[in-house]
Amino acid sequence: MARKAMVLFNLGGPDTLAAVEPFLFNLFNDPAIIRLPKIFRYLVAKLISKRRAPIAQEIYKKIGGKSPLLPQTIKQAAALAKALESEDDDYKIFIAMRYWNPRATEIVREVANFDPDEVILLPLYPQYSTTTTESSVKEWLTEATKAKLTDPTSTLCCYPTDTGFVDAYADLISSRLEKIEGDRPRLLFSAHGLPKKIVDAGDPYPWQVEQSVTAIVEKLDLANLDYSICYQSRVGPVEWIKPSTDEEIERAGAAKKAVMIIPVAFVSEHSETLVELDIEYAELAEKCGVPAYYRIPTVTLHPAFIGGLASLVKNLVKGEVSSLCGRAICPKTLTACALAQKDII
Repeated sequence: MARKAMVLFNLGGPDTLAAVEPFLFNLFNDPAIIRLPKIFRYLVAKLISKRRAPIAQEIYKKIGGKSPLLPQTIKQAAALAKALESEDDDYKIFIAMRYWNPRATEIVREVANFDPDEVILLPLYPQYSTTTTESSVKEWLTEATKAKLTDPTSTLCCYPTDTGFVDAYADLISSRLEKIEGDRPRLLFSAHGLPKKIVDAGDPYPWQVEQSVTAIVEKLDLANLDYSICYQSRVGPVEWIKPSTDEEIERAGAAKKAVMIIPVAFVSEHSETLVELDIEYAELAEKCGVPAYYRIPTVTLHPAFIGGLASLVKNLVKGEVSSLCGRAICPKTLTACALAQKDII
């Protein structure tokens, strides 16, 4: 029986209010986020994290003083382990967060102690970005080299139109729509934004978000569906990709149109959904005169989503990498293409 270590990647989040500032520093000190030489990036990260910490602490106070991301990821890992039960392979799932505990440095050593025959890296980011998937994989490979973890490693780089992911969101949306009387709301597929310069440099993230939305809309198969894609969570003075979610809410308010928010780039609940979508944007919608505001939950533990991840992993192990990964889904020549062929950055 082959021993396989699977590592789930996610952003991470502070587990106490005191952890907010160091968490923010780790985030902004990432060269994938602040693209400056190391010394300047360090200074900018120190400045931003110190200034933003009080604001972020108020945000986390609204959801219990800490991020719920790790507990949810632990539950996702347990569900995925159950879905991967097999007579042929022994899977052990590990969790590595990018900007807070448990970090790759610690988990690499746990994986090495497990002594697997193969390591599978599974980012919990359906759509590939240099700021998320690539950043997490690069950190892992750097730490793996330091720890002399040399076991064969493969990566599921992206799955924006995976059947399980699409079916899960289509089910959540259609189930909610069935309960709404009167006119159908406008669907706002809200994804985390990116600075425009990162996209202009070749990041495929917004293109993959579009593929996700197209697949979900096709699955819904509803006539005259009113929907749009928008981007949230903008920070800093630089230009970000548009349209923004708040602009779309304001547009709906002007048209006296109800809205339904779908967090299409998230698979777990965290501050961007529980605070930004549920509180801040809900307040904006009321202020703008939006007749009704609905929010679809993230796919989290939806059976279709977990089953889809399990199928992707099984196909990767068999060498039957889905066409959802690699050049067929990545419009630019990026490391994601190599990763999809079971290579390493």
